[in-house]
Amino acid sequence: MTADPRAALSSLVAALERHLETAAVKRGDDDPAVVEAYERIAEAFTAYDDALMDAYGEVTPLEVFDEELEDDLDEDDDDGEDDDGEDGDLDDEDDSYVGLDDEEFDVDDRPRG
Repeated sequence: MTADPRAALSSLVAALERHLETAAVKRGDDDPAVVEAYERIAEAFTAYDDALMDAYGEVTPLEVFDEELEDDLDEDDDDGEDDDGEDGDLDDEDDSYVGLDDEEFDVDDRPRG
């Protein structure tokens, strides 16, 4: 059964609005109402993304965060090394910056006038 993307979008917007409302009056970090609203967003977003794919062959550039998958990935990557084979500890000063290296992009060294 193909869902209507417009209806799925309306459900997603309603889920986002409900999350905003519950977040504004939450009672602590693990408020069940906020957790439920969070889960409703994930469900509504997945339905919307699926409806877009079914109707138009398109998807959004977004992804639902899966905490269990993230935990599994963290466990798999606990070998103490980065993907480049270097020690992954952030205690060393050299490993604290994870941005681009100078060699990875062109720098315009001309003086600004």
